[in-house]
Amino acid sequence: MNSRKLPSEPRRIFAAAKAPSQQPSRILVVDVTSPSWANTCSVLSEALENVLCLACGLAGPCRVPLLSLYVVQSQQECLLPFTQVKENFARIQACISELRSLPAEGCFPQGGNGVVQAVQDGLQQFKQYSRHTAAGGSTNSSVEITILTSQPSREMVKQLEKKLQDVDLVSLRRIQVTEVLKRDFLQPEDVEECVAAEEPSSDMTILGMDIEVQTVEDNVISLEMMFKAWLHDHGTEREQLHLLLPSGSFGPAAAPKNTLMCLKCDLQERLLDPALLSGTADGTGRAADPSSPWHMAAWPSTALHKLRVLKALKSEGVCESVLYGLPFIIKPTSCWQLDWDELETNQHSFHALCHSLLKRKWMLLARHEPQNIGPNWNVVVHPYYVIIPSDSATLLVKAVAIRELLLPSAFPALLAEHPERVRGPIESALNNLEVEVAYNPLHLKSNLYKYLRSSLYKPPHRQQLPPREQRPERHQPRQPQSRAKAAVAPLLMTPSPLQTFRPAAAARRGSCEGSLLPKEYEEFLQ
Repeated sequence: MNSRKLPSEPRRIFAAAKAPSQQPSRILVVDVTSPSWANTCSVLSEALENVLCLACGLAGPCRVPLLSLYVVQSQQECLLPFTQVKENFARIQACISELRSLPAEGCFPQGGNGVVQAVQDGLQQFKQYSRHTAAGGSTNSSVEITILTSQPSREMVKQLEKKLQDVDLVSLRRIQVTEVLKRDFLQPEDVEECVAAEEPSSDMTILGMDIEVQTVEDNVISLEMMFKAWLHDHGTEREQLHLLLPSGSFGPAAAPKNTLMCLKCDLQERLLDPALLSGTADGTGRAADPSSPWHMAAWPSTALHKLRVLKALKSEGVCESVLYGLPFIIKPTSCWQLDWDELETNQHSFHALCHSLLKRKWMLLARHEPQNIGPNWNVVVHPYYVIIPSDSATLLVKAVAIRELLLPSAFPALLAEHPERVRGPIESALNNLEVEVAYNPLHLKSNLYKYLRSSLYKPPHRQQLPPREQRPERHQPRQPQSRAKAAVAPLLMTPSPLQTFRPAAAARRGSCEGSLLPKEYEEFLQ
């Protein structure tokens, strides 16, 4: 997947209107007029369902708070009005099932303004939803739109530029136009390279809002990685980490010895915490306590972390057995509140640090500085971390063991000679193993998605029958039914809202006449 994006100066105009540390709502617009929609449909549906079951199963604040889904056929059609993702997996599954059932290629003409109309309708729907939820005390002030299309992305951007000039875009944080490229099936290692590749390019800006143009391969892994970007923390209201280094004496104006150089950084998760996925069926997944001295998390970014570098370490002198916990990626901050000159200087300084550490083959040992001094201010626990360079413009940070946590371990010396009767079978077993040059996690699956789908699915409630010993005997006369029960009985036979959601959809594929929202949602908007 190639992503091309540069920050635009006008975006600051509306940045102050965004709620701090709040994930944006999502509008997904799918252009099904593609000639290759038959293949894209299956891989897109699978990738979307995989990522949304993760979003529903993760404990803690929801990373995708609201989702709306549009499809563009001969006209735009709203398959899913704005819905809270958590606790609504069954409804989301029903929507994805309907997406899978859309006709194959050749049924809808290409061209037209269906995508632009879907964007306009989605923005209007979000504006109405935000107005009504704000009255109830709940606020979600920003939205991002993702457009999936096989049309040339540049042409799509030109249509958006032309049609959105007179539309209120204050709540719109970004539009992402994703061109789906139909290629031959890629091996997972090729997909990993494709996902990681990024090429800088000039992006378009409409009234202070970024339009990001990217391409993605037409396969499950690439689309899944694109949707997983929704799970990252997208707040840019403040930096998340201060990396404190001793000031050097370079240049004519040497800094005082006790002063510190501060690199302002952001934290990003490398992988999801499996502990947050435990007990997904009953919501018992336990998030880490942010007040714990051992906890430094990139999600949610509720506190500013400070790591004070104490000394450098030779890379070959750090044993893997003393590193623990989840790794986090350190990147130069993209906080919009900083001055552009400061952002540029901070970024160059960060890149210089990465280059120097890699050249010297060093790691950094850093101490986590406390933020707030509590009642026991005279006893402060200091966790320590190791900062590891890479050949990219990022650093890796992992917690390192300290004296109090270390357990005694005996490491017996390795014998130089072994009897042939035991060495031969071992050598034979190793020779039969397939050898890979590097480990690629995309090669391995654990059925986690299947487990989450089965755990999150909640079938309609059915009244349970009493135990056999409590049931009335056949010879006993049947109790007469009261008038109240007789009046309610027909209502009990009506289908649930889930079953009545978008009835007879297949009969109105070619038409968008009438309301496309569920009855209860229309009454809510009125």
